Amino acid sequence: MCPCWVTALYNIVSTQHISSSQQINKMIQKLCDRVASSTLLEDRRDAVRALKSLSKVQMLSETSFSLSSDSSDSEIIGYTLDTLYNIISNDEEEEQDENSQKQGDDLGVQFTEIYIKDSENVTLLLTLLEEFDFHVRWPGVKLLTALLKNQCAQVQGIILVSPMGVSRLMDLLADSREVIRNDGLLLLQQLTKGNAAIQKIVAFENAFERLLDIITEEGTSDGGIVVEDCLLLLLNLLKNNSSNQNFFKEGSYIQRMRPWFEVGDDNSGWSAQKVTNLHLMLQLVRVLVSPVNSPGATSSCQKSMYQCGLLQQLCTILMATGVPADILTETINTVSEVIRGSQVNQDYFASVNAPSNPPRPAIVVLLMSMVNERQPFVLRCAVLYCFQCFLYKNQKGQGEIVATLLPSTIDANSISAGQLLCGGLFSADSLSNWCAAVALAHALQDNPTQKEQLLRVQLATSLGNPPVSLLQQCTNILSQVTHHLLLNVGKSMLS
Repeated sequence: MCPCWVTALYNIVSTQHISSSQQINKMIQKLCDRVASSTLLEDRRDAVRALKSLSKVQMLSETSFSLSSDSSDSEIIGYTLDTLYNIISNDEEEEQDENSQKQGDDLGVQFTEIYIKDSENVTLLLTLLEEFDFHVRWPGVKLLTALLKNQCAQVQGIILVSPMGVSRLMDLLADSREVIRNDGLLLLQQLTKGNAAIQKIVAFENAFERLLDIITEEGTSDGGIVVEDCLLLLLNLLKNNSSNQNFFKEGSYIQRMRPWFEVGDDNSGWSAQKVTNLHLMLQLVRVLVSPVNSPGATSSCQKSMYQCGLLQQLCTILMATGVPADILTETINTVSEVIRGSQVNQDYFASVNAPSNPPRPAIVVLLMSMVNERQPFVLRCAVLYCFQCFLYKNQKGQGEIVATLLPSTIDANSISAGQLLCGGLFSADSLSNWCAAVALAHALQDNPTQKEQLLRVQLATSLGNPPVSLLQQCTNILSQVTHHLLLNVGKSMLS
């Protein structure tokens, strides 16, 4: 039987001319002749092995050969797959300048087009991946990954219509050899990019169970790059795929995410890999409760996250010390979407206290960061988003915030949310002004009762002067700003 997946190699190398020395071209032609005509199997093996070596340093050109008699020889198959991979991937170990890299990438795409022109090449490559022989399976995985990188949509289409095509690739995750399993993860990442149909098949082939098992075995957030690859694949499967999201929730996989966020008391010296892993884990939570999902699906996931303790674990990270700034920021954004529009989750968040002496509500601690001009911009914006989500469709929460502005509820010995918002509203820092104003607006949104209550708020502007209403003070400031703007415009016109 003639292996047409091998014949494709000869089609590739015979259609692209790359200028090279005459000596190398002659050597390549001799090797090709040996492969095509030698009667000894060992001679053919040696020839293919030599061609594989040459493919790393020299694009094969103007050649044509056939291995019609060696379809069952795993060594020749392995060398041929390696040769194809070297040509298609242009995976150079040495540094390349930008132009050389671009040229190599373009050639890789061209060679891929030639290879997949006959879809049977890809189909038979999928068949080869069923071989347990390491020297066949591993180069086959690498070659298929390279094909997907270069021509993703076209190769996805071929695999999708190939009988059991996706199932064969899922078997790679069960391979006991870590290098094949790990490269299988990279292959599945490429395979699932932007293709909802393949994403669904992969999910129903027990992908969630296998990936979560690998993440646990590798040490969850303390694990290495394999954990990162699993998380990236999970993101591919779940993002913008409502069917897979529902399957993930119904399979009780949300509950298995909770241990990921048990970071412990000592949060010093986080490795870069741990930060990356935890960041991706937080992104996965956000994918499940994203505001762009259907309201019913989001609400169901929010409920599960509260019931299994995942929300509580996130709030622990929120109030912990020593957490890296970017993880803290992403945790705030994640908690925001877990509580958004969920009364039970919003009530829980309102009850969370920071481990300080005396204890302070988490909302107050976050608002202190929002109106502090020394805090990073992204962190302050994340707190504002969290405050908005806490008040979204939450009339009870809106009333509690506005109440902290009213005279009868003010405790002179403690810092309240209302005091912080008023302080930010009239701060010399313009970002604090904006954040506090937006936050107050959300305390009033779609709530006529709290709008009336806010009119009762009185402010002491300076010692010895009578208090003025919050509305009056805002009007005074706007009037002053408008006056200064008009003066500056007048001066610019006169000049």
